[in-house]
Amino acid sequence: MKKLEESMYQLIVETSTNLPNDVRRAIAAAKAKENAGTRAALSLSTITENIGMADENVSPICQDTGMPTFEIKVPIGVNQIEMKKAIYAAIARATKDSKLRPNSVDSLTGKNTGDNLGEGTPVIHFEQWEKDVIDVRLILKGGGCENKNIQYSLPAELEGLGRAGRDLDGIRKCIMHSVYQAQGQGCSAGFIGVGIGGDRTTSYSLAKEQLFRAVDDVNENPDLQKLEDYVLENANKLGIGTMGFGGEATLLGCKVGAMNRLPASFFVSVAYNCWAYRRLGVVLDQEGAIQEWLYKDGEKVDLSDAEKEVAATEEVTDVREVVLQAPITEEQIRELKVGDVVIINGMMHTGRDAIHHHLMDHDAPIDLNGQVIYHCGPVMMKDDQGEWHVKAAGPTTSIREEPYQGDIMKKFGIRAVIGKGGMGPKTLKALQEHGGVYLNAIGGAAQYYADCIKKVKGVDLMEFGIPEAMWHLEVEGFAAIVTMDSHGNSLHADVDKSSLEKLAQFKEPVFK
Repeated sequence: MKKLEESMYQLIVETSTNLPNDVRRAIAAAKAKENAGTRAALSLSTITENIGMADENVSPICQDTGMPTFEIKVPIGVNQIEMKKAIYAAIARATKDSKLRPNSVDSLTGKNTGDNLGEGTPVIHFEQWEKDVIDVRLILKGGGCENKNIQYSLPAELEGLGRAGRDLDGIRKCIMHSVYQAQGQGCSAGFIGVGIGGDRTTSYSLAKEQLFRAVDDVNENPDLQKLEDYVLENANKLGIGTMGFGGEATLLGCKVGAMNRLPASFFVSVAYNCWAYRRLGVVLDQEGAIQEWLYKDGEKVDLSDAEKEVAATEEVTDVREVVLQAPITEEQIRELKVGDVVIINGMMHTGRDAIHHHLMDHDAPIDLNGQVIYHCGPVMMKDDQGEWHVKAAGPTTSIREEPYQGDIMKKFGIRAVIGKGGMGPKTLKALQEHGGVYLNAIGGAAQYYADCIKKVKGVDLMEFGIPEAMWHLEVEGFAAIVTMDSHGNSLHADVDKSSLEKLAQFKEPVFK
């Protein structure tokens, strides 16, 4: 099985670091449609630059390398137990080599296993077939977009759309609503897989299976093909845009599957995937050697041209740029407004779910007065001299910290918080009262931001695991956009409101 382990290792590394051709084509098409000089255009510039850096550095595209999910078809007689052992070994090796972030956490104790192995991780699904080769497909779906998955039970009342019945129009409304509710928190522009029917479990499984389809394939069912085309066209009229900043590109792909159901149940499940759509596959011989790569057909899109286009865009964009270095004063924060681009030099400190929960009842390990907190769980590597290095460091979804953030900022005097997807009314109120600001970094741009981190100055609370520890980072040229300011303004609330108004135009029946 050594040959199989090596093949699985190559598949994991390639999936984590190199986007497939169909996804690249979709991102390039979105860039071509975006209006020059907008926040969305600048976001797409960062995204395309990040894709190139990950490819060149053979490092994770996004620091959240997600839940590894394998779909495997094997000839009759292949030993699936031995195959699992080879996959486990490859997962552990890829984690040790910093191609995957350690993401397997005990749900009861909160302890991170450190190697991405544990009960239920990774996910491996086997199916037998009568061919004499092994077909292995892998998707790395991050937690931020996983949290925007949603399931509907029809009939239902949907915000902005009214009643969704047990018919094709009801399904259409559910899918449109699923895109609206995701906003920018799932790292839009995204891709969705939809499962119709089944029970609660199989409906979600079917939805995720759709993400293994190629972006540019055609549904064999003509009704579902029409539905996919309709959603892809009209979801982009909601104006949510890249990262939820507003714009033309909200959805890059829609794939729908259907199965039979019980008479009493009618589920529509949506699996939302971020722009960093990490999905690849290989065909193996029965010895485990790679015969063919999947999702790599057609010409590979060189996104460097797109980067040059947006570089020109940046020159004509009328935005105010402000340089900040901690400790930051309240006066400096009060001068910032939504839309400003902030460049951070100096120190920032990571803090995710475990840190925020901890700080509610404990002192901080360092003085955080005037400091910057970064919602980030980085991929880290320790060298032979014992020094830590950041291998990937994009933002995580901030809304998870909504119950804590305002209280934490006031308690410790924190002035700026960086994350993605925005936060809610409790945090916005605290920003006004305390004099704080929320900065939106570009979700998934883990190589772009890792390049801004010049040195790891230390780490605290490592008992929470690498992603959840508090890392103290020295940065240079770290750029983010003010999307919530100390004057009560929130770009996220504005986009949510405007997209809900646009969603209402799709209330009337379409499919007869």
